[in-house]
Amino acid sequence: MDILYLMILCSVSLAAVFLVVFIVYARKGQFEDDESPAVRILFDSDEIKEKEESGNKESDDEKGESKKIEEKSE
Repeated sequence: MDILYLMILCSVSLAAVFLVVFIVYARKGQFEDDESPAVRILFDSDEIKEKEESGNKESDDEKGESKKIEEKSE
């Protein structure tokens, strides 16, 4: 019967520790972004890096072209 009390005490203590850890990380903002990990797994990381790199180049090219068009119109 003594072992039963010990097991109950251990399980309640362990549950309290997990509750405290959860509350601490919830306050730090660990669980705020719940959508991007679900979407991120659908994309390959190489594709994302290539899109970011090509996106930066395209935006630079577009800015340069828009400046050329503005200069021509003046």
